[in-house]
Amino acid sequence: MTTGLEHLRTASHTEATAFFADIDPEALVAEVRRTGDEELLALIAREEVRPAAVEGILARLHEYAVAERLADLRGVVRFDLERRGTLLERHGLVFEAGTMVLRRGLSATEPTDVVLRTSVLRFVRIVSGQLNAGLEYLRGKLDIDGDALLALAVGGIFRVPGTGEIAVDPTTLDPVEVATVLGEVRGEHLKKVMASGFRPIVLGEIFRRLPDFVDERRAAKADLTIGFRLLGNPTGEVERYVVRVRGGVATVSAGDAGEERDATVTCEGHDYLRLATGHLNPVTGVLKGQLKVRGDKAKALALSSVIDIPKPAR
Repeated sequence: MTTGLEHLRTASHTEATAFFADIDPEALVAEVRRTGDEELLALIAREEVRPAAVEGILARLHEYAVAERLADLRGVVRFDLERRGTLLERHGLVFEAGTMVLRRGLSATEPTDVVLRTSVLRFVRIVSGQLNAGLEYLRGKLDIDGDALLALAVGGIFRVPGTGEIAVDPTTLDPVEVATVLGEVRGEHLKKVMASGFRPIVLGEIFRRLPDFVDERRAAKADLTIGFRLLGNPTGEVERYVVRVRGGVATVSAGDAGEERDATVTCEGHDYLRLATGHLNPVTGVLKGQLKVRGDKAKALALSSVIDIPKPAR
């Protein structure tokens, strides 16, 4: 390894602290990006390095951020960083109108708006703009308790080195990546995610992008209007969407204008997400009662063959 991080292999805690206090943040991001997971893990495993790295990064987080996004953050965020379920570091950040204060060693009993739990390595990759916090939350590799939107807003403040551009926006989700992630997710975790503030973002992005995944050949002669009623929102609200396919083109509208439709599908939000990404067979869903269809069942089932979000081959 020939990176600027190399000397941390033998650095004392004092030397590591000085390194993270003095290094240019863009240079640090560049170093992290070109260092492999195995090498980073070896550095993080050193007790002389890890606390200095975590505190140094958190204390200077504003230097990695897009100023306009940082200005919108308000609240207390606690970071619980772990290795194989064992807590290694716990710190807090207080955001208020563009300012940020590090609270070292924040206790588990102190009030916070949200708690983020993940590995130190994943934390470093998120901060360096290499991982999408929204996808990591969906995948179950980032656990969020409390205000999920605040947590994801923190994950969306990091900029591309040398620019003012956002490195990764956790609220912009690629349905193909979502389909990939859902192949790894436990059902209970998905239910938790879909009961959080992330729910409208996931559903909104999936429905918004559905027209991009129309099979033109199958859709050429299709004429379908299918409504969806999604249950399970903690507010008690039933989310409604209508998907239309005509002349090989799909359109999606939110809400319920009372228009005629061929069928209406009622299901839990987490089951819809699995249905849309190919992880729930529509016939199986109907037979098991996960999908309740009112109207023309054949047309409702046909929608899944007309709109197909691809999943990578295993």
